[in-house]
Amino acid sequence: MSESIVSQNSSGTLTVCKTVAELHAKLREQKARGKTIGLVPTMGALHEGHLSLIEVAKEKTDEVVVSIFVNPTQFGPNEDFDSYPRNLDSDLEACAGAGVSIVFAPERNELYSDTNYFKIEIESLSNHMCGGSRPGFFEGIILIVNKLFNIIEPDIAVFGQKDIQQVQIIKQMVKEFNHGIGIEICPIQRANDGLALSSRNVYLNGEQRILAPGLYRSLQYIKAQINSGVHSPELMIKHQKSELEAKGFEIDYLDLYTTEKLEPVDTLKKGETYIIAGAVYLGKTRLIDNILIEL
Repeated sequence: MSESIVSQNSSGTLTVCKTVAELHAKLREQKARGKTIGLVPTMGALHEGHLSLIEVAKEKTDEVVVSIFVNPTQFGPNEDFDSYPRNLDSDLEACAGAGVSIVFAPERNELYSDTNYFKIEIESLSNHMCGGSRPGFFEGIILIVNKLFNIIEPDIAVFGQKDIQQVQIIKQMVKEFNHGIGIEICPIQRANDGLALSSRNVYLNGEQRILAPGLYRSLQYIKAQINSGVHSPELMIKHQKSELEAKGFEIDYLDLYTTEKLEPVDTLKKGETYIIAGAVYLGKTRLIDNILIEL
């Protein structure tokens, strides 16, 4: 068993657990004292968006656990697992400054064995949006989140709206698997020019960084047009795709989706809430964003 690392923060101590056994021991202490537990699952490379999730978890629970683990099962063969930004020391400093109680930072072999006999499959909810172009992506996310929920048994878990398909799938998993965990969804944190904060933004070069907020502006334009009375958005969305492509974006998807089944929408109805969502590439950098619209 590796030794827990303990550092001081403004709220007391930050304990870093490398193993499940260490984490269980620490959580038993907290739960024996009647403490409620909030979980913020991350892959590290923490930014202000992550810190906003931690802040919500602090407001709603007594002790906050942040997991830092670059999960291999949610990366495809040609994706950026090896190059994904990793800086544990910086992440621990950020957690300490934010008043986090426990960081769970396991190695791969702590959560996955060489041979695994079980897997999770998702029906329909992952057919579109990010799931449509990244086969197995959400199965990998659900696998690791399910592990974290089983290991930590938090009272609540906090996620960001930027990954809205992930959030909706996790909410359904909690319901079907009877986890009994509250799911909190926090607003997207943005740079001053509107770009949704993401750990992958570090991949953007200077020119791409200037162009990157164009996705958000397209989502805003679509929302404004719908609010002005457009109820059949197909041509408008096609136009926005062309505009983005002309600026150098490669479109993965850009469309309106239902909030429950995450399916594309052709005709909008009053009284419904929809997701306006897009994913694009600038060079090798994949950007995602979304806006909710209630009619």
